[in-house]
Amino acid sequence: MISSLQHSNVVRLSGCCAEGDQLLLVYEYMENNNLALALFGIEEVQLMLDWPMRLRICISIAKGLAFLHDACPLRIVHRDIKATNVLLEKDLSPKISDFGLARLDEEENTHISTRVAGTIGYMAPEYALWGYLTYKADVYSFEVVALEIFARKNNMKHQANKNFICLLDWVRTISTNFFVVSQVEHNILFEYLNCLHSKFKDDIIFHH
Repeated sequence: MISSLQHSNVVRLSGCCAEGDQLLLVYEYMENNNLALALFGIEEVQLMLDWPMRLRICISIAKGLAFLHDACPLRIVHRDIKATNVLLEKDLSPKISDFGLARLDEEENTHISTRVAGTIGYMAPEYALWGYLTYKADVYSFEVVALEIFARKNNMKHQANKNFICLLDWVRTISTNFFVVSQVEHNILFEYLNCLHSKFKDDIIFHH
């Protein structure tokens, strides 16, 4: 399945090896490791990402997801979109990786009911609570990653306090405070929250 995925924003499988009890997949080399290290790693491995570059990374991830959802013959729901599963090339072009949890989208059905798998903090509520899986679960995960990129804050390691317990709560809190401008522009947060609160993400169509 993975070897058939050919897109500039999806990591390419070069080969595989099954020898004894060793099962190995060989992917193309990605010089700048993953997006999580670039954003949140130790100071020596963090990368300077200006606003145009952050926007380009977001758009490229969205293009990769649009391919998986609509353009590739298999119609794949990734189920585990997060910063560690986005690899970066030498020029910082992102590629979606790690298809260990991916599911084929059954085109004749509106959704798949399945055992929940993924990463807490990135799973869409309808999927995490009821196993209701559509491509929109990936859209929700993408929204969390996009927030991490723009805010440069890790959703998984966010420091809780009395006002918020995760990165999404932080966004809701500061979006009501027009004096907070050091992290993310208020208008970006407003648009983000509109998307986040939309039921089942009907307002986001990647290929548009």
